[in-house]
Amino acid sequence: QVHLVESGGGSVQAGGSLRLSCAVSGYTYISYCMAWFRQAPGKEREGVAYVDYDGRTNYADSVKGRFTISRDNAKNTLYLQMDSLKPEDTAMYYCATNWKFYIAAMRPDEFDYWGQGTQVTVSS
Repeated sequence: QVHLVESGGGSVQAGGSLRLSCAVSGYTYISYCMAWFRQAPGKEREGVAYVDYDGRTNYADSVKGRFTISRDNAKNTLYLQMDSLKPEDTAMYYCATNWKFYIAAMRPDEFDYWGQGTQVTVSS
């Protein structure tokens, strides 16, 4: 059973930084796509960033240049470094994975396993 646990969320002021972590257990995730999504109240869940089998990364336009996705294979952990945070980044952040090496698009239906989420709140 694949299990994902996010941590690292919190409350920061605009311009600040946070680093989210996602610990994965239940399988060796190293070979599969992993992603971060977020969902603000009243809005649909949206893709933030993902990394595929080859280590290629992709980011939503709204976070390019500010967020960095990475993974530590030895620790089975996915990270999201978030810098220059803005109030519009406020949301619940989720990590997700699947059994695929690549994905066609960063959509929630491309992923099978989800964590419980960690809240990020950015104040102006």
